[in-house]
Amino acid sequence: MMNLGNKIKSLRKQKNISQEVLANYLGVSFQAVSKWENGTAMPDVLMIPAIASFFGVSTDELFDFNLFEIEKQVTAVCDEAYKFRFTDMAESERILREGLQRFPGNEIILNNLLYTLDFHTRADEVINLCKTLIESTKDDSVKYDACRILAMCYQENGQKDLIKPTLEMIPEIYFTKLELMASMLDGEDSYRAAQLHKNICAEDLISMLIVVGKRLKENGENEKAVLQFKIAQKVMEAFKYDFIEEKWFKGTVYDYTAEYREEIEKLLNE
Repeated sequence: MMNLGNKIKSLRKQKNISQEVLANYLGVSFQAVSKWENGTAMPDVLMIPAIASFFGVSTDELFDFNLFEIEKQVTAVCDEAYKFRFTDMAESERILREGLQRFPGNEIILNNLLYTLDFHTRADEVINLCKTLIESTKDDSVKYDACRILAMCYQENGQKDLIKPTLEMIPEIYFTKLELMASMLDGEDSYRAAQLHKNICAEDLISMLIVVGKRLKENGENEKAVLQFKIAQKVMEAFKYDFIEEKWFKGTVYDYTAEYREEIEKLLNE
């Protein structure tokens, strides 16, 4: 990323004007402009809009701030970390921590980081990060995912009175961005969204079948409960034969749901 002084110098030369001309427009000395361009001083923050206006660029462009390119790089970091999310949490966290060194405070990376933190041993870190994202982000998807993870952390740590008010901050939504991207876009964009959404939906379906089965079991409806558990087993078994799209995953849904299989075996044998 080009620094501000170099950017001012580059824009000035493109317009073929002297430091004096720019200085006169801004009401500063040409020595001040020279210091900016040499990197020994910075213009006052209140002068930034005037400099951008003089050159006919946005303030983002003045700082050589390419938001689209940054978003692409952030997405690449998160995609790489996602490959290890279910198989090597430490590696996933390492990739995201490195990403934060390049993009400090990036809320998308921070949101992904939450998935690598153990709710028991690092509960305080999870709770503080969730609360920070909920209060500061302007991205609803980040905010509501942080609410969800915060509620899960409360549940894992027995803070049941905090779960419901946290979940009530989340609106009911009957579609997802990935679902719409998969069905409305073309080519690689559609394929990527479909692969990600397919795995998310499969894991969610398995989880919900277990929840329903447990409730039925608690109510004494054992036959219905067994049906739910067996459906979940069949879904997981089906994904045993799925291929691994190594661009985004390090395993199949079957690989990621080993704990569910163990839990269902125990439930069926009780």
